[in-house]
Amino acid sequence: MQERILAVVALLLALAIAALALLWHPQPAPRELPRPGLPAGGDFVLDSAAGKLALADLRGKVVALAFGYTACPDICPTTLLTLADVIAQLEPGERERAAFLFVSVDPARDTPQHLASYTAFFNPAIAGATADPATLAEIAGRYGVIYSRPEGGGDNYAVDHSADLYLIGTDGRIADKIAHGTPSTVIAGAIRKHLQAPR
Repeated sequence: MQERILAVVALLLALAIAALALLWHPQPAPRELPRPGLPAGGDFVLDSAAGKLALADLRGKVVALAFGYTACPDICPTTLLTLADVIAQLEPGERERAAFLFVSVDPARDTPQHLASYTAFFNPAIAGATADPATLAEIAGRYGVIYSRPEGGGDNYAVDHSADLYLIGTDGRIADKIAHGTPSTVIAGAIRKHLQAPR
């Protein structure tokens, strides 16, 4: 009698395992979705005068990220002047937990060394970096950045580009997309807000 019960239990257990193997399909962990209304963003590695600059290395800081180029006649200088004003408004402890990055979409003219000189003119705390065209295009796609360089025309050309500023939260994800022309006081306030956000 006991042997018969054990046989039935073993059979039921075997059937349960077989059913589980056939029917259970665990799903991979979902990728982190972008925050509502914001592009996907994500990590990248760029070339700066100080060497490779990876967004992942800035984890734990709020990063103000701008895209442009050094020969830009108006938008980029205005953006960098605004960032310099933002830096001046932050307390020393806040500045230590924030980073400011200007990414050139014109690597043909903007070498890392030239970018370092250009950004330092506005504030030495602003890092300048770039990458090869294919890498820049891939990063721009993830950040929703649009830019285009005209064909031909020698070295004297303009690059059309979008002018939004991105704030990357301490978790490495895009936390804010800020329109060009937003006052520095508003940007400084947004940085403070994200510095206080739980990690």
